[in-house]
Amino acid sequence: MNYSIGQFSKLINLSAPTLRYYEQEQLIVVKRDSGKRRYYTTEDIDWILFIKKLKDTGMPIKDIREYAVLRYQGDSTTRRRLEILETHKMKVMREKAQWDNNLRNLEEKIKIYQHKLDNNES
Repeated sequence: MNYSIGQFSKLINLSAPTLRYYEQEQLIVVKRDSGKRRYYTTEDIDWILFIKKLKDTGMPIKDIREYAVLRYQGDSTTRRRLEILETHKMKVMREKAQWDNNLRNLEEKIKIYQHKLDNNES
């Protein structure tokens, strides 16, 4: 099925300007009809949803762009795409470890204040 930019925007919950930006940044290759109007296909849905997931993990646009360009080049780029994902996964894991440490520090400080309050109420 084919979708206009407006239909597609609503379907995937992204604004039309965002979709145009993704096209400009080479994150998605958009097909055009005989009148030069953009249209999106069912296959584009999964790809855009994956882009959104990459963004949610904090992957920079430049890395998503590299991944996207390689994706459109086909299976011969599988190894490089895997490297991009593995590199980003390691970055996310380091950030997660830092956030876990930050959370432990907060929990310790909260315990100190709770202990103080509990002792003052006695």
